[in-house]
Amino acid sequence: SGGGGSSESTLSLDVNTNYLVTVGASGAGGTGIAYGNNGTIGGNSVFSTITSTGGGYGSAQFVGGTGGSGGGGNGGYSSNGGAAVTSPVVQGFAGGNAASGNPPERYAAGGGGGAGAVGNNGSVAGNREDPGNGGNGFTVSITGSSVTYAGGGGGSMYGINVPGTAGTGGSGGGGGGGTSSSNGVDGTTNTGGGGGGGFGYNATVGPASNGGSGGSGIVILRYVSTLTIILPGGGLVATTTTDGSDKITTFTAGTGNIQF
Repeated sequence: SGGGGSSESTLSLDVNTNYLVTVGASGAGGTGIAYGNNGTIGGNSVFSTITSTGGGYGSAQFVGGTGGSGGGGNGGYSSNGGAAVTSPVVQGFAGGNAASGNPPERYAAGGGGGAGAVGNNGSVAGNREDPGNGGNGFTVSITGSSVTYAGGGGGSMYGINVPGTAGTGGSGGGGGGGTSSSNGVDGTTNTGGGGGGGFGYNATVGPASNGGSGGSGIVILRYVSTLTIILPGGGLVATTTTDGSDKITTFTAGTGNIQF
């Protein structure tokens, strides 16, 4: 699956005024039965007027899902990766396309897009299949240290006991792709990273594995230390630290209003 979108802005806000915060929930990975079922798009993360869109699901049959970053294409159907949200601003990049070739039944899924780069296309050469790696995420330093978020998930293997390597997850929490005997790896919690693809074979004639779930989102606010955030309502989970003359409040779960 694709990583979530990454959105950074500077806002002018009022004190004693409610502002909505929502930490996007992780999208579920697809299930590897009946030639695969799509997972779900990740939840949006929101602060005030800023929305970062959840990542698109990896394709179970046709085009990968559209999201903050697009999901990768399905190997068995040689499908294209999903698009990224580009309006009103670019939040991420598209998922990679799948590839197919000879001998028969050689397919390579595309990697999910990341907030900093497109997902890599799958590659088939002779008997070898190499699914695409997830696109790298986007690095920000709002906390005072550089952290990368919203990497894409890696594409999964299709063939059984064939040469090749499942796709790796992109930097920023992307999970690695699965194989016929292992599920895709979940995206890292609170990074918006995409989950790795699953081996979506028909369970009645061959093995199957599931795609990894995406990593949940995160909302980080940096503001002058003379202010204090209060939570007038909602079930938000938050921690506050300091960096120089600023406070940094990090929200890791929930939705609700805050006030400065």
